[in-house]
Amino acid sequence: MKLAITGKGGVGKTTLASTLARLYADEGRTVLAADVDPDANLGLALGMTEEEVNSIVPVSKMKQLAKERTAANDANTFYKLNPQVSDLPDKLAKEINGVKLLVMGTVDTGGTGCVCPEHVLLKAILANLAFRKDDVVIMDMEAGLEHLGRGTASLMDQFIAVIEPGARSIQTYVRIKELAKDIGVTRVRVVANKIRDDADRAFIRSRIPEEDLLGFITYNAQVIDADRKGLSPYDCSPAALDEIRAIKAKLDANE
Repeated sequence: MKLAITGKGGVGKTTLASTLARLYADEGRTVLAADVDPDANLGLALGMTEEEVNSIVPVSKMKQLAKERTAANDANTFYKLNPQVSDLPDKLAKEINGVKLLVMGTVDTGGTGCVCPEHVLLKAILANLAFRKDDVVIMDMEAGLEHLGRGTASLMDQFIAVIEPGARSIQTYVRIKELAKDIGVTRVRVVANKIRDDADRAFIRSRIPEEDLLGFITYNAQVIDADRKGLSPYDCSPAALDEIRAIKAKLDANE
């Protein structure tokens, strides 16, 4: 199972990603959760403390490792575009509650759009994750999918857009579908979060094809409180856990 979970900031994709990761880990599966969002907080949602999260160096900041793996010279003029990275996910990941967390980070190119050794290393690791045949891989991503690349994207089993019941969120979903199509992905499925009532459900059903709708997560004060306290929603809200377990069952049915 290879999942890429995307959506705008604050819609709840990290809640979904972390809870799915822990549910799969509960089954004894090998689970690798990759935090690809610049606003990295997947570690907290998995149950790490702030101190533990702050001690993690994102892969994007490992300049020396990037130089070594890409054989870059000091001027970064020449380097390998396909470095060997198959050993890195397990070496660099931190385990919490049965889930291996890999914090990817992002590369600041200063608006130049250049391809540096760190960028090449990130792309290579993301591509390698898609080839982990026997593992569950869950990527917590930002709304854009371009950084996955056409080859990596085609190897993902599911793209899941987390949305809220509102017009702007629906527009984001439409944009994600367009981006996915551009990189060769023809299907994006949806989880609707922060649902308050039947009117919210009806709004979502009127805009999202039924075959693409994985399920609903109800607006939940316990999840919000967990986020404020830096706790895992898995440990704080039995109701949200049941709803995400139902979403997981639907995913498993299509595995």
